[in-house]
Formats: sequence, structure tokens, C-alpha cells
Amino acid sequence: MTSTTVHLAVLDTMADWEVGHLAAHLRHLGGQSPVGGFTLATVAARPGPVRTMGGLTVLPDLVLADLDPAGSAMLVLPGSQTWTDPEVAGPFVDAARAHLAAGVPVAAVCGATWALAAAGLLDDVRHTSNDPGFLASSGYAGGERYVHEPAVVDGDVVTATGIDPVHFAMAVFRRLGAHPAERIDSYGRLYADHDPAGYFELESA
Repeated sequence: MTSTTVHLAVLDTMADWEVGHLAAHLRHLGGQSPVGGFTLATVAARPGPVRTMGGLTVLPDLVLADLDPAGSAMLVLPGSQTWTDPEVAGPFVDAARAHLAAGVPVAAVCGATWALAAAGLLDDVRHTSNDPGFLASSGYAGGERYVHEPAVVDGDVVTATGIDPVHFAMAVFRRLGAHPAERIDSYGRLYADHDPAGYFELESA
């Protein structure tokens, strides 16, 4: 993997909080100076502003038609209220399939895991989501590989529940190698375990 650009899919009703930790800490993991070598770019299905579930307006950096897996370190698919709509999900699922075929990882959270499941992209990998019954409604064949964890990494596929943005971010950081493992551990100690020791570890690193 030579690219250092992580592409974050943005679509209407995107769940802001699910990717908040990832977006904020991809480059800054403690302290104020950038420590990671990765940058974030937003990608939408078409030009024009996108309105998130929280009401924020996002102007995407590029559109899916211009997204080349060779220039991507990872494609991140956040949850939204529209992933069960084939017209909305289809272009993003096609991009995910192209990334995986090129050996570029894909990270999906909440409703985006449903879309990947419906497309058969979770059938052969360990994965998680909001609930096994939720994914089963997609009609996919990978139910036996469901793992009851907040985030799961299996090869090039990262999946997560929509209620644990910290562990999702940590899984992405680990898969990318974006930060030293001990700093990711300290990050989890602070934000997931609510242990102040994690803060001092990050600040002193």
C-alpha cells in the first residue's frame, strides 16, 4: 500500500458520531502535532453538498467516479439511514468491491455493514455489526462468521457496531498502521476505558 489517503464516504443522513474519533485522530493521536502519515478525503456519489444526520453540511473532496483504489489507503463507509436503498448504496458497494479486489482495505460501520452483507462481501470474513439479526435480514450467507465484538478486523475488511466509535477508530488505526500500537492502546485506555492514565501516556509519548 503506497497511498496515505483514507477516503471517507459521505452520504445524506451520515451518522456523524460513528466516524468522529476516526476523523479527529487519524493524524492527531494525543498532543497537537500530527503524528500519523495519513490524511482524510471525503468522497460522495455525486458533486454537491451532503447533509449529515446531525445537520452538518459536507462538501466532498471528490466523487466516486474519480476514486481509484490505487490512490486510496482505505475506503471508510459510515452508517446512514439510506444503506438499504440499492440506488444509494449501489455505487458505494461497487467502490468497496473494487477496493477489496485491488487489495485495499474497506472499513464499514452500522448500516454500511448491512450493505456489504447484502452484496456478499461479508460471507467469507469474520465480521460484526449492530446485531446478527440485523445482518441476517440482508439475506447474506455469512451468519456463522458473525463475532460479538464492537469492532472486528479480518484481512482487508473492518466492521463495527454503530455505538462504539472509539473501537472502530482503533481498529482502523491498527489495520492502517497509522500509529504505534502502544499509542493506540493508550488512546483506548482514555476514550474507551475512561482511564485518565491514557491521557498522560499520550501526552508524554
